[in-house]
Amino acid sequence: MKYSKLGKSDLQVSRLCVGCMSFGDPDSNFHSWTLNADESEELVKRALDLGINFFDTANVYSSGTSEEYLGRAIKNNVARDKVVLATKVYFNEGKLTKEAIHREIDGSLKRLGTDYVDLYIIHRFDYDTQIEETMEALDSLVKAGKVKALGASAMYGYQFYNMQLVAKENGWTPFTSMQNRYNLLYREDERELIPICKQHNVALTPYSPLAAGRLSRLEWSADTKRSQTDKTAVSKYDSTVETDYNIVLRVNEMAKKHNGTMTQIALAWQYAKGVTSPIIGATKAKYFDDAVGALEIKLTDEDVAYLDELYLPHKIVGAI
Repeated sequence: MKYSKLGKSDLQVSRLCVGCMSFGDPDSNFHSWTLNADESEELVKRALDLGINFFDTANVYSSGTSEEYLGRAIKNNVARDKVVLATKVYFNEGKLTKEAIHREIDGSLKRLGTDYVDLYIIHRFDYDTQIEETMEALDSLVKAGKVKALGASAMYGYQFYNMQLVAKENGWTPFTSMQNRYNLLYREDERELIPICKQHNVALTPYSPLAAGRLSRLEWSADTKRSQTDKTAVSKYDSTVETDYNIVLRVNEMAKKHNGTMTQIALAWQYAKGVTSPIIGATKAKYFDDAVGALEIKLTDEDVAYLDELYLPHKIVGAI
């Protein structure tokens, strides 16, 4: 495993991050394909064996049971200071108000079984709360020792810039990472958000780097419970299948060229684009084994240009 500093923070993270949306009680009315506590722990153990130390969850994943399962797995298998735990706030009562942020961090800490999180991420931009209120509340968590660093997730570039500006003007803690939707089939954030992040040395930790599996296989749809029930992924990707599938074919072509897998090519492309740690959500440990191989593949500039060539503009998805 390889590691990298997360933006301007002191956190050293593995170049792959485990996305824990697949952990949690399937009866929580979130996703029907999530893993129970024991299954979740097996995935965490395998990730740790591979040297992965970065785990990402959220207060809303499976009604908080994702945090509970992750916290239990960490407690049972590794010292707390050997891992980087990230969780999120926004899809809750009050969104990003001061009251909500203080309430939700305490709930997350309790469910995770820890007295601090390494990275606290705002899940979206809150149109109903003043940026100053949100950034001051987040800064207070850092000062209180409940949070080590701050991150943001899918939003428009100008929104992220304005939040960073407010933090700078008031001497508050800025964001050190951005978790946006980014992959070979969705590159809209290359226009503004990603250049802003690079300008401010904000680490990129994108979600859906494999486009919900569509970049990892030749079959657009797979015969799995998630593929059959994940309506969110269908809404994000299936309307552009006619043009995007040609990119999938090029990923397969590049995999043959480099004696790798399609997953490895899709992730190697991320590294070539300056991504620090793409988030891999999985329901089987073998997918982590596959993903780790991406670290050994080096795409040339010509390879990247070939993969980029067929992309066409898409409707904005992710930012609200």
